[in-house]
Amino acid sequence: MITVELIQGSPEWHAHRAQHLNASDAPAMLGVSTNFSRADLMRELAAGVPREFSDFVQERVIDPGHEFEALARGIAEGYVGEDLYPVTGAKGKYSASYDGLTLLEDTAWEHKRLNQALRDAMFDGCTGTDLPLMYQVQMEHQAMVSECERVFFMASEWKRVGNDWQLVEERHCWYTPNPELRARVLTGWAQFEADVSAYEPAPAAAPLPTGRAPETLPALSIQVTGMVTNSNLAEFKDNAMAVLGSINRELETDEDFANAEKTVVWCKGVEERLEATKQQVLGQTADIDAVFRTMDDVSAETRKIRLELDKLVTKRKEERRTEIGNNARRAVQDHIRAINDTLGEHGLPMPATLISELQAAIKGKRSFSSMQDAVDTVANNAKISASQTADRVRANVAILAEHPEHSSLFADRVSLCANKAPEDLRNLVKARISEHDRAEQERLDKQREQMRVEEAEKARKALEEQQAAAAAAAAPAVAPIASTVETPPAAVAEPVAEAVVQRGPVGVVTQAAPVATAPTAPRPVVKIKLGDINAIIAPLTISADGLAKLGFDPLPEKGAAKLYDQARVIDICNALSAAILRAANAWVQRAA
Repeated sequence: MITVELIQGSPEWHAHRAQHLNASDAPAMLGVSTNFSRADLMRELAAGVPREFSDFVQERVIDPGHEFEALARGIAEGYVGEDLYPVTGAKGKYSASYDGLTLLEDTAWEHKRLNQALRDAMFDGCTGTDLPLMYQVQMEHQAMVSECERVFFMASEWKRVGNDWQLVEERHCWYTPNPELRARVLTGWAQFEADVSAYEPAPAAAPLPTGRAPETLPALSIQVTGMVTNSNLAEFKDNAMAVLGSINRELETDEDFANAEKTVVWCKGVEERLEATKQQVLGQTADIDAVFRTMDDVSAETRKIRLELDKLVTKRKEERRTEIGNNARRAVQDHIRAINDTLGEHGLPMPATLISELQAAIKGKRSFSSMQDAVDTVANNAKISASQTADRVRANVAILAEHPEHSSLFADRVSLCANKAPEDLRNLVKARISEHDRAEQERLDKQREQMRVEEAEKARKALEEQQAAAAAAAAPAVAPIASTVETPPAAVAEPVAEAVVQRGPVGVVTQAAPVATAPTAPRPVVKIKLGDINAIIAPLTISADGLAKLGFDPLPEKGAAKLYDQARVIDICNALSAAILRAANAWVQRAA
């Protein structure tokens, strides 16, 4: 807020107000002020004519109000706990004059003269939301300009005792800024500026119509002495018919209706006077046919017009009430249609309560001008509400537009944009997208798990096929291995050459084809150390305990060295291969 160094009420202060949208005018702008109408404010701002007050209002209302404010300042400072400085501030095109503002501008003070409406609203424990709306609107505008956190509202009444003032009654409460009301104030000012720009001054208001009857008919003069000796019947009839024919039957304004009602009364009087004259003539003569026919003609025409006007007044009053209401309704409809042209599928519905609100505004109004002001206020409030709703819908549409890749998640976008506050919608969008991402991640995880299981199954089947092939290839090696060849007796003492052992692919152990031998004495055992066995199966290694678990025990020899029958080396290799294949199969099954 920019502080404006001006004295409230000075010409410079009034010039500043004329260039800004002011807090004290906000209630009238929204049509909720009991002191100044929206139409009056529009005329004032559009024409630039300063507001004037009568001496009575100035001396009895405004001046005491300023005095009471100064007297109450000390009491307010005691409640607030800080000094309160009167100040005028501006923020852009908006301005506000504060009865008091703290040094940090976080608390404002607004004072009013206590009246019965405030007494009824300011009960013990009341808050700012219990105050009449006109006061809430002014304080909301003030909070918008200063960005204060709260407003201390006080109403007081004082009386003079001698030369001093004495407090009669004081009430107070705290007002906290209301974001929804602030949005309404901002939208209301925007609509008001548009209305001021399009404003066309109406003709100066005429005094309140009192009604006017037609000019008085000429006096009817008849003299009889058994016969008509002298009369102005012809002139009277021509003049009377001309006057009756000139009566206005097109009723539009308050003045038209007042004239018509006055004319109805006048016609009734003419009928009565004609009847009285007729009776007077009858008293003078018994047979004056021309006189009676003339008087009957004028009387009949007068009665006809009286009855016609009486019905027309009633009918046109109802028609004018309907016209005023319909014009206001059409103005709101045109405004909403213009908004809907920019919203596409998010178009706003017409207000469901508009008709009942217009009817309530018209009810009890005695003049058409007061009806017009009342329905204009209802229509403008409906326009403001529609503009606010449109701004909220546009904000919601923009939020959804931030996530085009997730548009399928918001099939109910029209309903969401129409009914959700932007912040609520933003939270809903985050929740739906988060839930969607979680479900999508679960789907992908299941898909990956399925693919892994399928791959594991393929690997298991391939391993089983490999194992079956290895087992088939290793089957010939199961038969006992002949490690000796029959030799002549002279060569028995010579050791038989060790069979050549070859290592093939994993799971397949091959050996030299057995040499056919003839039955001989038991072969001598060729011993092999555990280290030599590990050298054969390198890079694998195995301990004596491992060989024992596979079913291969060492030879019963003395000493620490573990010796084995060399003829069983191929059996040891086959046993190792089978153990490795079993371990592989077990791992595949666990992984699946």
